Amino acid sequence: MIHSVTLDKDRCKGCTTCIKRCPTEAIRVRRGKATILSERCIDCGECVRACPHRAKRAVCDPWSRLSDFEYNIALPAPSLYGQFHNMDDAGIVLGGLVKAGFDEVYEVARAAETISDRMRQSRGSESALPVISSACPACTRLILQRFPKLIRHIDPCVAPAELAAIRARALAVKKTGLPGGKIGVFFITPCPAKMTAAHNPVGLPAPVIDGAFSMSDVYLRLLPAMKKVETPLPVTAGLMGIGWSVSGGEGKALLSGRYISVDGIPNVISVLEDIEDGKLEGIEFVEIGACTQGCLGGCLTVENPFVAKARIRNLQKYMPVSQNSYSPKEDGDDITRPLPLEFTPAWQLDSSLEAAMAKHRQIEALTERLPGLDCSSCGTPSCRALAEDVTLGFASEEDCIFHMREHMALSEGPPGDNFLPPPFRRSIEG
Repeated sequence: MIHSVTLDKDRCKGCTTCIKRCPTEAIRVRRGKATILSERCIDCGECVRACPHRAKRAVCDPWSRLSDFEYNIALPAPSLYGQFHNMDDAGIVLGGLVKAGFDEVYEVARAAETISDRMRQSRGSESALPVISSACPACTRLILQRFPKLIRHIDPCVAPAELAAIRARALAVKKTGLPGGKIGVFFITPCPAKMTAAHNPVGLPAPVIDGAFSMSDVYLRLLPAMKKVETPLPVTAGLMGIGWSVSGGEGKALLSGRYISVDGIPNVISVLEDIEDGKLEGIEFVEIGACTQGCLGGCLTVENPFVAKARIRNLQKYMPVSQNSYSPKEDGDDITRPLPLEFTPAWQLDSSLEAAMAKHRQIEALTERLPGLDCSSCGTPSCRALAEDVTLGFASEEDCIFHMREHMALSEGPPGDNFLPPPFRRSIEG
């Protein structure tokens, strides 16, 4: 898999700030530099936010990709509308995208409304209750890695951006007469997870989106383009579709009070654990998003998510409730994933159950011997993570500075405490 989140080693200082924030323990610091474990990364962007040296960054497609196609379609995420000051008509943004270089715009909010209507009609009949939203690719990949028992709870619909891409391309083929391969469909993404999902979709046999542009990059191109818009384009979505940009918007669109909305990856993990333990009785739908305040909090956005939320709320005042619906006869099956979701064994210790259990016992024993401070001085996020790395042959037990102290205390030379950072020294003189 090609990930959006990458490391700039020239900027990295090896400070270990990022490894404590990663929800999947996908980062290690070795030889003074961070390393991202590709098989564990879910592109949630937590390390991008946390890094004080800006060594973590999200890589998106370059604007020059537009020249690869004869006809280009923009798929603006609903969160894009909340990035601009003093705007009371989302059609200005749509017109600005055309002025900036796109031939056509298809709103992702439009596809979101269609998915909401389908979910209202199905009411969880295709998934175990509570149904878990599949809109956030970072959260979906988190479930596939850490919560395999919950895979059957994930909503079977494709993501709104994917549905928008499928339908936008089909309409453009009819409109222009061009083959689908000469039509470029580009998503304007608020986060790195959706950038990765555009090129590596879950549950689809092949990508349906040709590329993704960072919302912050498009924002800079949109500002001058929007000033040239004389007549705003018609907005084809209502307040329900626009509301998907905010945490709680997807749940509200179900028109049922039996849902909860959770934003922020630590809170998501906590709720997923509760679902595993059967603690959410009476809840039919769980909306989860890795970013604070939903997609408005993505690390590729421009505006403060709380300010952007107020702007979205202001735009919704002038919109109809919804402009799109789902009809099984007319819409067909493009709204559901053709492939089943599968467990991603990123945390598997060994392909052999017997060997895996032996390694598990070794990890438990080593974890007991380690100090349990989770100080990250060894370059791993926790003492247990170090025990795993040692067992799998990626680290040494002596990487723990406390074990180094004990070793030095038995050898000739200065006391071992002198080699520890001041907060961990036991001797007063140190």
